[in-house]
Amino acid sequence: MIRYVVKRLLVSIPALLGVTLILFLMVRFIPGDPARAILLTMFDPGANLSDLEKDAEILYKQLGLDQPLPVQYGVWLWKIIHGDLGVSFRSKTPIMDELMQRFPATLELAGAALLIMLLIAIPSGIAGAVYHRRAADHVTRVIALVGVSVPSFFLGLVLMYLVSVQLGWLPTMGRGGLSHLILPALTLGVGLSSVTARLLRTSLLQVFSQRYMMMAEAKGLSRRTILFKHALPNALLPVLTSFGLVVGGLIGGTVIIETVFSWPGVGRYVVDAITGRDYPVIQAFVLLMAIVYMVLNVAVDVAYRWLDPRVRLEQEGQHG
Repeated sequence: MIRYVVKRLLVSIPALLGVTLILFLMVRFIPGDPARAILLTMFDPGANLSDLEKDAEILYKQLGLDQPLPVQYGVWLWKIIHGDLGVSFRSKTPIMDELMQRFPATLELAGAALLIMLLIAIPSGIAGAVYHRRAADHVTRVIALVGVSVPSFFLGLVLMYLVSVQLGWLPTMGRGGLSHLILPALTLGVGLSSVTARLLRTSLLQVFSQRYMMMAEAKGLSRRTILFKHALPNALLPVLTSFGLVVGGLIGGTVIIETVFSWPGVGRYVVDAITGRDYPVIQAFVLLMAIVYMVLNVAVDVAYRWLDPRVRLEQEGQHG
């Protein structure tokens, strides 16, 4: 198992290098000049525009943007290898410090959304499979379809208007106690739960058609025992393999939801960096998310091999 993990991590290194190169080039293709974007936030509207151009040229050189792209990429990659994410163009502070300052808020939102996703997806998937082609199945499928189709930002605005503005039950924006967390976490969790619920339903229906399920019924086991002891553990294996996609949706969703609800997390910080052409912040965020995504996929593969004895037997047969 250790050999497999090491092998997967080593294979991920070239992919990670490819991500850094593509990321570096894509960021440079964002329209606009970072130096001008920074100066415009501090520039007096009544001042002479020629002064702005001169200051922009000076700042452009100070930021190292006058260097050839291969040199800029090499400097950035060397810093990354040594654990330095760089310094923000706008705030002039280390990016790692700013990310760590905002990371607890993002982790709080992501954890709550993941919990809501599981609380919705697992019962919905089970109900859809157990009551196949009946009313409960049709209702859960329609709900899942709506959850997949409706963009998270639109759902967030609708919930904000109905629950906060019209009913006044929960705060509209910001981060505070549990009441501030409910709406953004619910918005993010509902969208993620739709995909997981549909996958769990399909997986359970496949498991129900297996011979060992018929044997369990022939032995006179209760439906509850058959479902939770035999069917559900096997049906969760394909769902586990899709966890990487769920995390990808969670990462992308937090960026949008934090902006909609003014949640002071990493996502909102990155959106501000994109609008301000803050290259180092954008590069650091996407690179860290790529690393997290790769590590989680390796962890999911390891968990799958540990939970499914058939995979372990195939590996032992191959090595034997």
